[in-house]
Amino acid sequence: MQILYLTSGTGSYYCGSCMRDNALIKELRALGHDATMLPLYMPLTLDEEDTSSGVPLMMGGVNAFLQQKSALFRKTPRWIDKVFDSPAILSAAGKFAGTTSPSELGDITLSMMLGESGNQHKEIDRLAEWAKDNTKPDGICLSNALLLGVARRLKAEFKVPIVCCFQGEDSFVDALDEPFKTQTWQAMSERAGECEALVAVSHYFADLMTDRLNLPREKMQVVYNGINLDGFAPAPQPPAQLTLGFFARNCAAKGLHSVVDAFVTLKQRQTLPDLKLRVAGTRASGDEKYVAEQQEKIERAGFALEAEFLPPLSRDDKIKFLQSLSALSVPATYGEAFGLYLIEAWACGVPVAEPKSGAYPELIAETGGGVLCEPNDAESLADSIEKLLSNPSAARQMGEQAHQITLRHFSAPTMAQNFMKVLEPLV
Repeated sequence: MQILYLTSGTGSYYCGSCMRDNALIKELRALGHDATMLPLYMPLTLDEEDTSSGVPLMMGGVNAFLQQKSALFRKTPRWIDKVFDSPAILSAAGKFAGTTSPSELGDITLSMMLGESGNQHKEIDRLAEWAKDNTKPDGICLSNALLLGVARRLKAEFKVPIVCCFQGEDSFVDALDEPFKTQTWQAMSERAGECEALVAVSHYFADLMTDRLNLPREKMQVVYNGINLDGFAPAPQPPAQLTLGFFARNCAAKGLHSVVDAFVTLKQRQTLPDLKLRVAGTRASGDEKYVAEQQEKIERAGFALEAEFLPPLSRDDKIKFLQSLSALSVPATYGEAFGLYLIEAWACGVPVAEPKSGAYPELIAETGGGVLCEPNDAESLADSIEKLLSNPSAARQMGEQAHQITLRHFSAPTMAQNFMKVLEPLV
C-alpha cells in the first residue's frame, strides 16, 4: 500500500510526536508498505535516522507566517517563496521555535485550519501539486489535528481515505485568544468529521477529543504509541545512588518546577538523604530563563551539588541517562495525551511517579509501572516518590514488570501493525 504521511517539524528541538511519526514510517516500510513522510512548516529534529530524508519540506513556516501577515506574500511567485523555504532561513527561524505564546498565534492557527479558504491556500496548492507529481497514495495520514486544513484539498485531488491522528492538540488550541479559540475548535470539528477515520494515542484522549469535537466515539480508534526498542534495556545493576530523573522538554508545561520542588522537599525531609536529581531533555530558546530559575531554587536550598542539568542527549546517551535513574517523573500541568518518555523509561526498567491526570493513570494501569499523585501538587508528588523509592528493590521489580509489558505492547512494530488495522479496511 502507498501511504502519504504528513507531519510537522519543530526546527530546533526534539518533539515526541515527530519521533513517534518517524518510528511509525520506518516500521510501515518494514511491513512492506510504500510510506512517504512529508515534513511541514519546519525541519524535523530527531535522534534517529530521518525517514523523510530526500523529501522536500512543504508549507514552510516562514512563508506561512508572511502570507498570514501580508496579502502581498499570498501572490508572490514561487521563486520568491523558495528563498524563504531555504534551509538557512528555516534554521534561523527554528531557533525561535517555542518562544511564541499560543495566545499570539490565534489568527494563523485558524487560517491554517480553514485550509483552501485560509491565507495559506497557495502553500496547500503547492503541497497538492507536489504530491500529485511524486506519489500515488492509497491513503493519506495526518500526524495531528492541527493539519486538518489540508485534508479537504488532498481528498479532492486523490479521492482516497484520510486518517487523522490526535496527539495532544487540545492544550494548544485552548491557549488561543478568543474568538480564535472557539472558531478553531469549530473548524476542527467540521474538518475532522470529513475524515474516514480518526486515531488517538490513548483512550483518555479519544474520549476527550470526541467530546470536545462533538463527534461519535466510534469514529475515533486508539493506537498506542510505540518506540524503536533497539538498545533499550534495564541497567545491569541498580544505580549506586538513588536518582530521580526528569526527561522531557525543560518547560513549565511539563512540570519541571514540580519535580524540583518535590526534590527539595525530599532532601529537607531527610527520608531519602542520598537522593540525587538528574534533568535532561530538549530546550527551546525561550526555556532558558525558566530552567535557570529552577537551578537557582535548588541552589538556594543548598542542594546544588546533588542536582545535574544535562544538555540535549543523543539516542545512546538518552538510554544511558534513563538507565542511571531509580525513578522518572514528568508531571505535566495539563492532561497529557500520552507521554513517550513513559515508555522510554519503562523500556529501561525505570518506574515513574505521575499525576492522576491525562493518560498517566491509563498507561500506569496497563503496565503497573508507577505510582500516582495529585495533579499540580509538589507535596503529593514528593510523597509518591518517597513511597516509591523507600523500597528500592520493589521499585526495581515494578520497573522490570513495566519493561516486559513495554516490549509486548509499546514497540514501534506493534504500533505500525495496529495502525494498519485502522487504515487497511478503509482502502
